[in-house]
Amino acid sequence: MPIPADGRFNLAWHCLGRQARARGGKIALIIAEDPDTMESWTYAELDAKVRRLAGGLAASGLSKGDRVMIRAGNDVEAVLAIFATIAIGCVAQPASPMLTVEEVRALAADSGAAAIVLDDADPAVRAALASLVVFDHGDVVRLAAESAPADYAPTAADDPAYLVYTSGSTAEPKGVLHGHRVVIGREPMHADWLGLTGDDVVLHAGNINWTYTLGVGVLDPFARGATGVLYAGPRDPGVWPRLIEATGTTLFAAVPSLYRQALKYGDPSRMWPTRLRHGVTAGEALSPDLLAHWREATGTGLYEALGMSEISTYVSSRPDEPVRPGSPGRPQRGRRVAVLPVEGGTDPLRPGEIGLLAVHRSDPGLMLGYWNRPEEEAAAFRGEWFLGGDLAEFDADGWVWHRGRNNDIMNAFGYRVSPLEVEKALAAHPDVADVAVAERTVSGDVSVIAAFVVGKPGRAPDEAALLAHAAARLAVYKRPRRIVFVDAIPHTPNGKVSRRLLPQLIA
Repeated sequence: MPIPADGRFNLAWHCLGRQARARGGKIALIIAEDPDTMESWTYAELDAKVRRLAGGLAASGLSKGDRVMIRAGNDVEAVLAIFATIAIGCVAQPASPMLTVEEVRALAADSGAAAIVLDDADPAVRAALASLVVFDHGDVVRLAAESAPADYAPTAADDPAYLVYTSGSTAEPKGVLHGHRVVIGREPMHADWLGLTGDDVVLHAGNINWTYTLGVGVLDPFARGATGVLYAGPRDPGVWPRLIEATGTTLFAAVPSLYRQALKYGDPSRMWPTRLRHGVTAGEALSPDLLAHWREATGTGLYEALGMSEISTYVSSRPDEPVRPGSPGRPQRGRRVAVLPVEGGTDPLRPGEIGLLAVHRSDPGLMLGYWNRPEEEAAAFRGEWFLGGDLAEFDADGWVWHRGRNNDIMNAFGYRVSPLEVEKALAAHPDVADVAVAERTVSGDVSVIAAFVVGKPGRAPDEAALLAHAAARLAVYKRPRRIVFVDAIPHTPNGKVSRRLLPQLIA
């Protein structure tokens, strides 16, 4: 779908208002507490609740462009809050419920959030965010039921719709701002990765605050008139085969490590006679051995994609052609993707030459920019190309082969984590003289964060104390899983931490 000629476009209307008119009685969303406990909502029901909640938010004094942080898990109130915020022209700011109070406060301060939606009435969070308008779970339920409905705002395609925070090259997370047009920019992946149609039931294993889940689990199904399924139960690696069977899932989305866990702890034979057509994966590299194991156990395929918060996925393997194990695929049709020289220049490299993977600035799925980070934003572009930091090469047939990162960003279970952010938190401990963190491969394609600590003279740092210190300051996925005490941190000749050498210090 092209952007309308007049530039007017509202993401929430495209996903819900439009679908409510065309297929109001169809199930749009399923929230599953477990395979036997599920609730569902039609497009007409979601549209009505979103417009009422939007009216309530507007009546509270929110204005176009205001940021609304939404710190919630996978419940319908989170979905309603995101779409209602966008519907009235405000900017939704999804945030992980795993974030600490300190992290929530920092993100709210950075974004200048005007309000926050909480999944509970946590007094500590309320006290920390006393300057914001707070809507708790009960407020959302009440407003979505009782408020006068609002119309979808006549926003422009380039107006801000949502703001997500991701780890950058500094010690602080940076905001990635997307426009209403992002949902149009996602359309190339519907055919060239998901194989998505309006008849599909899409189950995503992640949390809605993650762009992978928000996009594939909610935006894409709604945009196509399909059904999205989110899991809101306790962590259980064996639940996925049973949930796929119970919900009639046709497309399953997760990170590779979760597929590995599902094979190990679940009963993959339950997927064989179900409606499951295939799975899709992103966030981590899909190893050839996991791909082969999944195919053998379930009789279905896995299709990989490469992307990031700034552009979502733009390279992927396709359900209508054989995959090449070890490659994330080819550029999705309609996207302009190139490999540029690491050292500079805008002339694309030839097949077989390794450089920086780049996406053209004209892509409607590309972010509007980094929130209040003009220097980082300028550094991410080279001429008309956006550089995400991935090293890659094309082969002669146009397949992309990933060759690592051109920076120190870590990948822990699909989450991008800045080592500087973790180091900053640990360095605040009184027993730490110096610290560096790095990824450590523990098995196959699974890696965790390890911290290497130099203690202060005369002090005896304790691993449990340091891990507790980190837990009080960092979300679960950012925390080191192991502390390694060392005499000194290795550095490169120019004085930077040599993260490549850090894993060698583990006995």
